[in-house]
Parts: sequence; structure tokens; C-alpha cells
Amino acid sequence: MTNGRRIEIRGTVQGVGFRPWVVRVARGFEIRGRVFNDSRGVVIEAFAKEAQLERFSKHLREDTCPGAVVLELRERRIEGVGPDGFSIDRSEAEGQKALSIPPDLATCDECERELSDSSNRRHRYAFTNCTQCGPRFTIAVDIPYDRAHTTMDAFEMCDACRREFQDVEDRRFHAQPNACPECGPALVLVSERGVPLEGDPIERTAALLCDGAIVGLKGLGGFHLACDATNAEAVRRLRARKRRDEKPFAVMVGSLEQAEREAELDQIERSELLSRERPIVLASRRVGGGVSSEVAPDTEILGVFLPYTPLHRLLLDEVNRPLVMTSGNVSNEPICKENDEALRRLEGIADVLLLHDRAIANRCDDSVVRVIDGVPTLLRRSRGFVPRPFRLSRPVAEPVLACGAHLKNAFCIAVDDTAYFGPHVGDLDTLAAFEFFEEAVEQMERIFEVAPRVVAHDLHPGYLSTRYAKQRAGVAHVGVQHHHAHIASLMAQHGCEGPVLGLAFDGTGFGADQESSWGGEFLLCFPYGFERLATFRPIRLPGGNVAMREVWRIAYALLYDAFEGEPPLGSLPLFDLVPAPSRSLVHQMLERDLNSPRAHGVGRYFDAFGAIGLGRPTSNYEGQVAIAWNTAARGAIGKCY
Repeated sequence: MTNGRRIEIRGTVQGVGFRPWVVRVARGFEIRGRVFNDSRGVVIEAFAKEAQLERFSKHLREDTCPGAVVLELRERRIEGVGPDGFSIDRSEAEGQKALSIPPDLATCDECERELSDSSNRRHRYAFTNCTQCGPRFTIAVDIPYDRAHTTMDAFEMCDACRREFQDVEDRRFHAQPNACPECGPALVLVSERGVPLEGDPIERTAALLCDGAIVGLKGLGGFHLACDATNAEAVRRLRARKRRDEKPFAVMVGSLEQAEREAELDQIERSELLSRERPIVLASRRVGGGVSSEVAPDTEILGVFLPYTPLHRLLLDEVNRPLVMTSGNVSNEPICKENDEALRRLEGIADVLLLHDRAIANRCDDSVVRVIDGVPTLLRRSRGFVPRPFRLSRPVAEPVLACGAHLKNAFCIAVDDTAYFGPHVGDLDTLAAFEFFEEAVEQMERIFEVAPRVVAHDLHPGYLSTRYAKQRAGVAHVGVQHHHAHIASLMAQHGCEGPVLGLAFDGTGFGADQESSWGGEFLLCFPYGFERLATFRPIRLPGGNVAMREVWRIAYALLYDAFEGEPPLGSLPLFDLVPAPSRSLVHQMLERDLNSPRAHGVGRYFDAFGAIGLGRPTSNYEGQVAIAWNTAARGAIGKCY
């Protein structure tokens, strides 16, 4: 007797070859029926004897498609006998939407082999992909995730690609970005003024990089700025043009072996480098590596990552050396994503630009991971991870938009029992960064067709994210204390209901008292509130934000407090580097309590002690003194505290 089941699957199940995988599994169990995308995920209608359906269902639950993340699988009985075979049917777009687009997937081993196979029709093709790899979120303009809803809709598949797309036994069966040199995107190398340059784009770009040029490179979720990481002069030139001071650059290397030559890697760090997400991994720099000290001055930490697109692979193989691969922008601005935009915004930075004609729908910067105490910790969640959903332990009553903070901004949309993070935006210090924030929020809301009814924001009234939230009309506005938000997000991530003792050793956040800046907080947190149990003794910041750069001021304030207004400057070499009038001015500010706001941030203690212990009066980027302090302590630690 034939039975029927309708199986609805929610999660990251579109764009990972899930439907082709279902077809192969169903045929193996002699199931009849169909599978199709809908606005919330994947739907299967299966017909067979009850025992076959049970085995099929068990396989779906316990041995799912590689790359898929199944959040929910629901089944119900349906009537009918089903078709003769099992097929992929046309997508249905009706109903409430749930984002099931996967993050962008690093090039798989099979596609990499095709790149180097001179007999393959995709030999050296920079846009090779299959159901297991390639662009996903960055080309998606709508859901369900079908080619018509991506920027690949501009390219019509040739007969050969279409045959692959329709062949259930082919690994490109229903690979939505499928393309080849005959029908897909193409590269072009242009001068800084946009004039096409002759020659093979990859070979010419590689030669220029080896000669010390700076290249604007259109990647997956935006542009990179690339240069030879072994060429100190090229790195200095890039640093000056990008206005990046001394902040470290990330380095892309061609292989795990090359990464081992530049960094000391443990097994977990190796696994992260080789993962499908391909993040930048922060690791200990290896003495004697080829990367110039200009890449990451004054620190033993080096950010390394491996090629994650065919374009990167071809370029790294051609140059055969590490490349600086940093965001294609001026510091504190969003990465460029359009060709015209890059020609305009990277003028005077890039000597040439390597462009292609596949549009980027969603900007997505590289993710950053550091292994801390044996656990991979995401420091920046973006390409490779966004928009992978989080299941909430309790559903939200109405759709929520959480706007994030001013620095290192990222936003989140929660619908029902699922939270979806947007890509890393960065610091909202410029109009361009704020416009990127608005663009990214609008894009996610449009794809979801969701209108948030609740908008959460930081308590600080001056943050652009807060101003944006309060300008949204017809919604409930909810202010959230900065450090409580940090701990509450961890509670949600780990399914903790509380109470939880949370330690938030973060920078500056507007206090719940609406008067002081918090930063080193011990909070007893519940699902809907918190109690402040303790905080670090506040340090005054003479000159306000100026003290964040001139960290000697914070050191002076700490000593002024500790020695009751009579800091022992004569015994500390730090203050020999500070002009006497400047010291006198700061002393008067502290004495009269003028323009010296109090901060509880633990980072300010790192700044103060680092300035005193290392004799460093200034900091050129956030965290620089703390990093130098950590480097100085390296090897001197005898046991855990």
C-alpha cells in the first residue's frame, strides 16, 4: 500500500545542493514524488510504502546534505499515489518568507582540480563553482534561492552548462551560479582611470603585483586591495594611501604549507584555515617568515587566510608569494562593491583594478577568527557565516530589528524563533559607512518581506545606529544597555535562560544611569533585565577622546588618582617623552575636573599600564597598546592566574 508524506525543512537548505541530494537519496530508497524550494526552505512530497518512508525520513534527519543546516523538519500525511519518478519541481514563492540562503562557500577540491586541468573546459576560469561551492548570499537578491533571484540572472547558460544543470548525476545539478567561459562572467584589468589593459588579466595582474603595484581586486562580497606582502615598500605605500597607520593587514597565502611558513599553527587553527568558511585566522607569527614586518608592526600576531574563490586561487598560484589582501576602501569606510564605485573611491590608492561583470548584491567583508584556549572564537562574523541563522530558545512576539552599536556595527533581524545576522558593517564614523548600514538593513528586510515592529538600539543618543532606530516611525523603540546586550547575546547563543553572571570587559557604553560610561561590568542577567553588581574603578580621560590616542594622558590620570594628586613622574621614562606644557595642562584639567569624563572600561587600564610599562605615549589604532603589552608579556607567564 502506498502512503504519502509532506516534509517541510527549514534552515540553510537552499543553495547547498539540497534538492539534488534529496533526489539521489529518494531514488535510492525507491521513493516517488517531488522536491521544491518555497519561501521558507525546502518541501518534499514523498510516496512509497510506509517502511520506505520511515527509512527515508530517518536518513533526512540523521545524515543530511553536506553544507546544509537543518533547524526544523516537519512531516504530515498527504493523500495520493504520486508520480512515476522523483524530480525537482518549480519553486513556490507564496507564504511567509524565512531566509534559507547559505553563506558563500569556499571553492571545493573538485573545482580547484578543474582550474589546473588543461583538458577541462573550465581550465583557469575564475568563476568556476558547483553545488558544493561558490557565491551564495553575496549574489542573492531574493528568495527562494533560484538563479532568477540572483545577479547571475544576467548570464544565460550555454547548452553545455544547461546539460550539467539538468543532469541529476552531475555535481552541477541545479547549481544556480553555474557558468563557464562561454556564457559566464569575465575578467578585465583596467588602469586607475578605467582603460582596459592588454594581455591575460591574471598573468598581467600577477606581474604587476610582483613589481610592487597595488591592485584593486573585485572579489566575492566586495573589493580587496592587494600588494606583495614580502615587499616592505609596497606595504608602506598601501598603508599611506589607505590611511591605515600601523594597524595590521591580513595576508592571503596559497596553501596551508605556506601558511605554516608564516605562522605557528596548531591543529585547530589549521582546521579553521581549511574550513568551508575560509576566515582570516589570527595566529602567532613565525620568526623567519617571508612576510614583511610592515604588514603587522609591533605585534607577534599575524592574520592569515587561504584563497576562497577561483580568482584568488589563480592569482596566488601565479605570484607564488603571500599577498596583503585588505578591504577595498579608505579606512573607516565600507568596502567597494560596484566597478564604477571602485574606480571613483579607490582612485589614488590602487594602481590598477581587476574587475569582473558579475554584480555583487550584498557587501560582505572577510570574517576573522582567533583560537582562544582551544576554542575558535569569531571576532568578526561576515563572509562564510552570514546569513546563517540562529535558533532562539524562545520566539519573539513580533519581528525585531536590532540596530547594533556605533563601533564594529552589525545588525540582526529576529522573526519567530530565528535570528538572522547581517554582514559586518564596521565603525559608523563616516557617511559612507552609515549608508552601507542603511543599505544592508533595507536589503535584508526586502528579501524577508518583513517590517520590524520592534526596533532595539543602544542607549547612547549620539550613535548613528541609535538615531536611525529612533527615526523609524510606527514601531516600538527599545533602548538596551550596551554591556547587557553583549551578555544577553551570549545567553541567546548558548540557550541560557539565566540568571547568569556576565563579565563584560568592553570599551565604552552608555550607562543605565544615563550619566556615565560603563566598560568593565559585572552584571547579573535575566532574560528581560539585569542587576549591576560591580564595576571597575573609573579612570578619568583628560581631553575626552584625545586621551584614546594620547594614552599618556590616561596613565597620568591613573597615577594622579593613585598618588592623591602627586604622581611620581620623575621615575617614569614615559613622561620624558611628553612636553612639560602638555603635562601641566593635563594636571590642571584633573585638578579642576575639566573635560575629564570618567570611564570604567578595562581597555583604559591596558592603555595606562601599557603606556607606563612600555614607555609608549601614543596609540595609533584601537587596541595597539594592549597588543604591544600582550606581546611584551609573551613567554614571561609562568602559570595561570
